[in-house]
Amino acid sequence: MTSSASAQPPSPPAPATDAGALGERVGVAVGWGGGTVIKPPFSPAASPVIDAAMVRALELARAAGAAGEVPVGAVVLSLEGAVLAEAANAREAEHDPTAHAEIRALRAAGAALGDSHLDGCTLVVTLEPCTMCAGAIVLARVARLVLGAWEPRTGACGSVRDVVRDARANHQVEVRAGLRAQESQDLLTASFADRR
Repeated sequence: MTSSASAQPPSPPAPATDAGALGERVGVAVGWGGGTVIKPPFSPAASPVIDAAMVRALELARAAGAAGEVPVGAVVLSLEGAVLAEAANAREAEHDPTAHAEIRALRAAGAALGDSHLDGCTLVVTLEPCTMCAGAIVLARVARLVLGAWEPRTGACGSVRDVVRDARANHQVEVRAGLRAQESQDLLTASFADRR
């Protein structure tokens, strides 16, 4: 049996050669699905509301880590910048493999709005979402994603995959990365060091 060339998965496009492309996780990058650019790193001074949401997400992540969870926290902001929902990882506590911070926060925000579409909302999360969470972000029609640290093994928002900006989908999400990235990374590193 021979395989045709069309049966092979397409090769991902190479990242742009811009200084700071995905190698440093800032600058311009093209995702697997031909996504759009990753904007420059988000600084705390750029938006005090979004920075405050990341500070809260880090607090939630710390609490999750202390409870034996992977330390990830998420906050959903309305178009006006009001906090709609917040959550931390709870996979172990809820015995639920889908109880990631992002999924839990999106569910709570949908309940608060009475709608499954979170048009105009911003999701602020301490770690780049996985494929499951990225799919939920697209389905929820979140306008923008602000993340702290990149996830180089399972990330699906620009590092390993780019589900949220796949041009083949019916919705793409603006991605801003690097807000309090070192704090997010340090929290994860400490948590996994404690488990060893």
